[in-house]
Amino acid sequence: MRAAKLAVLTGLLATTLTAVPSGAAAEGAGVGAGHASRFVPGPCPPTLPHGVKADCGYLVVPENRARPDGRKLRLAVAIVPAQSPGPHGDPIVFLPGGPGQDAVSDIAQITETGLNRDRDLVVMSQRGTLSSPTALTCPEIDRFYQRRIGLRYDAPSTGRLYVQAVSACRDRLAGEGVDLAAYNTTESATDLADLRTALGIREWNVFSHSYGTELALTYMRRYPQGIRSVVIDGVVPPSVATPGWTWSSVKESFDNMTGACAAQPACRARYPQLAAEFTREVGRLEAHPVTTRVTVPGVGPVKVVLDGGALVNWMVRASHTPADFPLAVDELAHGDPQRVAEQWASTRYPGSEGVFAHGLSLSVWCSEWVPYETPREQLTAGLRAFPTFPTSVLAQAPQLAFLREACRAWDVPVADPSIREVTRSAIPTLAISGSFDAQTGAVWGRYAALTLRNSIVVTLAGVAHGVFDNPCGSRVITTFYDRPDAPDTRCVASVRPVPFVIGPRWPR
Repeated sequence: MRAAKLAVLTGLLATTLTAVPSGAAAEGAGVGAGHASRFVPGPCPPTLPHGVKADCGYLVVPENRARPDGRKLRLAVAIVPAQSPGPHGDPIVFLPGGPGQDAVSDIAQITETGLNRDRDLVVMSQRGTLSSPTALTCPEIDRFYQRRIGLRYDAPSTGRLYVQAVSACRDRLAGEGVDLAAYNTTESATDLADLRTALGIREWNVFSHSYGTELALTYMRRYPQGIRSVVIDGVVPPSVATPGWTWSSVKESFDNMTGACAAQPACRARYPQLAAEFTREVGRLEAHPVTTRVTVPGVGPVKVVLDGGALVNWMVRASHTPADFPLAVDELAHGDPQRVAEQWASTRYPGSEGVFAHGLSLSVWCSEWVPYETPREQLTAGLRAFPTFPTSVLAQAPQLAFLREACRAWDVPVADPSIREVTRSAIPTLAISGSFDAQTGAVWGRYAALTLRNSIVVTLAGVAHGVFDNPCGSRVITTFYDRPDAPDTRCVASVRPVPFVIGPRWPR
């Protein structure tokens, strides 16, 4: 790998290389045979985390491959050396979540877990993300999210403000000449195929997280050549992903968290009706929202409104730090909303504007997800998960409130139905999930593995979204790359949910 990398960095400045699919890879690809991409060595982008050493450059690709002579994009690339002095020759390429997360900015998260212990790490910031101008960041939407903390989550008036922010971002980007329809999973999969060819890499491994798994599954279906193995961590199968699809993950996480409390004697004795209590609070707050004020570090006092929808989405965030979940629900039920409000308001932190590529999220969701589910199907998915929740809560999919209205404003064409195809592959794949994952439930790792012949499924009890950040999870992943047929999974049985915090009984 290092010899190939040296050749790239010294000899490809003026070379144009083409990644054209052939055989099985060409099936359904829909990419013209004449599109050209080239890698150009260059300085690392300012988004590279401090202290990270890497060789950098950018991949030049057409914005829209249907118009190869049109606008060009420069996708930031960083190659981080392995930690060991004698690495294996097959590197790992990293696909982050979102869609909209910047891969280069996330490098430290990966290297700190040791995933590049024995292999170089290849990182390319996806088209539209912060390190790869034109970035589809939307400060207008960031400002709306900050404001939303003090609004009713489910109110139509809140939805209208969101649509206004989406429209403002769209108008600005369209005014800059951005083709919003060109930012999608199909184009990004082709970017990856082009990158491997341009870097002269014969074979590499894929590490993907969250939306990155949707991209990985699409990539391995369309361009299987040169992929040695794949890890999908927190799985989003493209064949089923829709707004309403998110309800199943929330339900699975909720059941597993409340079940874990019931399995711990102290938690069961102190919070015997945790699931029922949370459900009652969703209904109570939706009928009678609570308004309070909290102090956010770096921001100051902030107004917070908690209604049923806010509480459901707070639970998604609470799954990452679940120890005080029963305590927070109990306090809320007894008239103390402060703990929930503080955690809900933690989404408002300074320096977050213009970082996440909301425009890429919208281009993907509005072309690949929303058109393939009716509003009735979305509501039915919510009712199936939580039949006693108020309709106004169920009408807004977790983390995707008022997305259908936003998509009408974003106005991108529907993706070709081939984007929804099931990925069938013999590439060795590790589907790894956490049982507390409220964003991409563990069930979806098992689902994706059904059509991946050489797959291994691992679920870590009590772990939320992002298993790679868990010591056992990172060990399973790194040993999978060493032996895709037999990773070291001995630590899995010892992973347990954290002990839940036991608060004093009421009255206090």
